[in-house]
Amino acid sequence: MADSGEDTLTAMNVERIIEFIREGDQKGLKAELQQFNREYAQCFFYDLEQRDRRKRQELEEFRKNKVRDYVSDSDSDYDESSDPDVMLRQALATVLIRFLQTEPQGRLLKECLRSLRILSRDKKVLGPLITDRALLTLAHLVGISSAPIPKENTDNDADPYDDIILAISESKLGRADEDDNSGEEDDGSGAVNSDAVWGPSNWCGDRKASTFSNISLVPSRRRSSVYKALTPGKRDSRGSVGGAEEEEEKDDDEEATRKEVMKILCNIVYNSAWAQERASELSLLCGLTEKLNKEFQSGSSPCGQFYTLRFMFLLTALRPELRTQLKQEGGVSLLTTVLEMCLAVQWKEQYEAVLDPAAPPVSVEDSQQAQEALKILFNITHSTHTQEPEEEAASLYRHLAAVLRYCLMVSCEEEEATDELKGHAANMLSALPLSCLDVLVSVPLGPDSHQMNGVNMDCVQNLLMYMERKLEQGEKVKERLTPVLNLLTECSRGHRETRRYLRQQILPPLRDASIKPEKGNTLRNRLVRLMTSLDTELKHCAADLLFVLCKENVRRFVKYTGYGNAAGLLATRGLLGGQRSQATSSGTRYSSDSDSDTEEYRQVKDRVNPVTGQVEEEQPDPMEGMTEDEKEEEAHRLISLFNKLSKDNVIHPMGLNQAGQLVPLSELRDLSMEERESEEEHDDLENVE
Repeated sequence: MADSGEDTLTAMNVERIIEFIREGDQKGLKAELQQFNREYAQCFFYDLEQRDRRKRQELEEFRKNKVRDYVSDSDSDYDESSDPDVMLRQALATVLIRFLQTEPQGRLLKECLRSLRILSRDKKVLGPLITDRALLTLAHLVGISSAPIPKENTDNDADPYDDIILAISESKLGRADEDDNSGEEDDGSGAVNSDAVWGPSNWCGDRKASTFSNISLVPSRRRSSVYKALTPGKRDSRGSVGGAEEEEEKDDDEEATRKEVMKILCNIVYNSAWAQERASELSLLCGLTEKLNKEFQSGSSPCGQFYTLRFMFLLTALRPELRTQLKQEGGVSLLTTVLEMCLAVQWKEQYEAVLDPAAPPVSVEDSQQAQEALKILFNITHSTHTQEPEEEAASLYRHLAAVLRYCLMVSCEEEEATDELKGHAANMLSALPLSCLDVLVSVPLGPDSHQMNGVNMDCVQNLLMYMERKLEQGEKVKERLTPVLNLLTECSRGHRETRRYLRQQILPPLRDASIKPEKGNTLRNRLVRLMTSLDTELKHCAADLLFVLCKENVRRFVKYTGYGNAAGLLATRGLLGGQRSQATSSGTRYSSDSDSDTEEYRQVKDRVNPVTGQVEEEQPDPMEGMTEDEKEEEAHRLISLFNKLSKDNVIHPMGLNQAGQLVPLSELRDLSMEERESEEEHDDLENVE
């Protein structure tokens, strides 16, 4: 058994909890659960010592046999069914789920739910929590399901906790046998001598959480469990012990209960594919939408709905059929209302929200709830980008776009929250049909508005500023920049004033060609640097934006970026030969205004290296002073070197085909021979005639 000084869950703890439940001793039960919650509030249940021991054993076997089988590094791939600590935590989870069905109240209910929340973090302990009975028990507590809870197939006269007590008793007998047979010092292997074990892998279908009769709990005689600490992050800090716990003390019992249950459901669904499937079958998403609709119809504030929205996000992210279901059941309208209430949006015109500079910034809690709503909206609308919506849907999306414009314009109490809100809003805008984004620039001009030809560009300017901040920070560049780059590219294609404004800000008239396009801190410099990023999607997004701002003109594109940086996009589109892009293939028609060079650029234009995009000093002619015979000899030597490198597969000579794409020279040679043969056959036919 574990040493008495260790902070580990023991069979005695579970037995005491059961006895307190049987006797109706709420005070003793609450004290026991509080002790458990204090010890494990900031831990995940990962036994690092046991995992390291297994890895050492596998390494020794490899050294002996010189054969390595596939071994996964994932914790979930290890069989933990024989781990006594895991079994005890599973037993505790089963006890608490059963106890919830007796409808405890007040502080005892809170402590019980907190214990379940801690247990739900551990994937190995999810067995008792992913049954229909457990899920519906939790769903009933928060009012998102009215389906009857399945009953256990047990004898009515039997105590519902006898099976767990029996399993714990068997573990004690096994422990006694181990102590009697251990004449040598324990090697720490922690072997479990039982063929009948029960673990997470047994939990499938409608297996009852009370099936503990075949458990064999045989802990190692000497054990030192090491637990991995839970580092509270941006989301976890809402429910961590400390400040959030004190805040929950001030909430009413119903609000605190709802938060805890939603946290448990989020953990269960996130960690278990089976729970995701059962949640879908049990229509928990329908219960969520009905509950939100009722609350909004009654005029209730969305305050405290973060975990409800998080649960809805997980369901729609992990179950594709639920995305379609939520969209069909009016999810877009519902979540747009959530956004409006979180951000306290007030309307001036149909698609114009009131922007009050003197209004207080959005609170962190409201901004986080708005972000969850935006994430759910993206899940259910991301496929609408390429569709042409019907009139009713178009009106709904325009209204949503107006709310998203408000998200881009407001500030939050914390700068990080402001950036997160804008990032999710930009991501959501990139998912909407392009024809519905006209509301972003159709609002009247204000005294301090940015404008282009009388069109309001405040929203576009805010997107630019957000993009520039993310470029400067250099963190999670792909996740944060790709949606913004795509959005600005599509808006530039579809709206002339937007393209002109962006070009003015990103590609102003070129005056200084003394430095390379990728050197410097301007937006152009940073975007050109992205064009050579190792991430293919990111570099294509950056190149596409610059190419559209150049009206898909190859010469102009090379002028601003350099041929070396532009080669990737030009090769992809078959434009390496300098052909003009077929812009009409994408339905885009650009105006015929000219890109007149500045006087400064004209003076150095002839000395600009088109590959680097930079003015370079004139280099001496390497063949100066050589005779014609020496030049010819040098040319033959170079050809010989190229042939040798090509035969050794060091280099692969390439050329441009008729489509302007790079292909091996051998293919061009074969194609040329085929064309020559075809022409000869044609000439022969003409001669015969």
